[in-house]
Amino acid sequence: SDYDKMLTILTPGMGKISCGAKGARRPKSLLMAGTQLLCFGEFMLFKGSEVYSVNSCETIEMFYNIRTDIDKLMYAAHITKIISDVTTENQNTYNTLKLYLNTLYTISETDKNLDFVVSVFKLRLLKILGFAPNVNECVICKTKENLTAFSFKDNGFKCDACKKQDT
Repeated sequence: SDYDKMLTILTPGMGKISCGAKGARRPKSLLMAGTQLLCFGEFMLFKGSEVYSVNSCETIEMFYNIRTDIDKLMYAAHITKIISDVTTENQNTYNTLKLYLNTLYTISETDKNLDFVVSVFKLRLLKILGFAPNVNECVICKTKENLTAFSFKDNGFKCDACKKQDT
């Protein structure tokens, strides 16, 4: 109906799930606060024939400072889009959820450079997903000295001697 909401919830064990929240748009609904964008909470869900329904929710963190700053909101929406793209249903997303919440908290509660925060988020997410580049040693000869070039083809740094092989 007009007062219902469809939500996408990222869970630690079941991945990304879609669910309905009946009456969540009503002014006096107990579900109103917990069903807002970028809300972290504990949800009681009921599995229907096709979709989940939210029975109740308890708000843990609202990330209020993100809602009051348009730049922070823009960066939070960007990482939310990335999370939405890389997660699926029936997937263990515990580490992804933890990284997402820590990044939202950093955006909300600190004045760190937002480009830097999002860059760190992306690198850590790549590591969680199994695509981390090798930054500790040369990807060819395994030396830790003179790492001067990054190879996208080999997904990591190369030393002075090995970087000549790419040319």
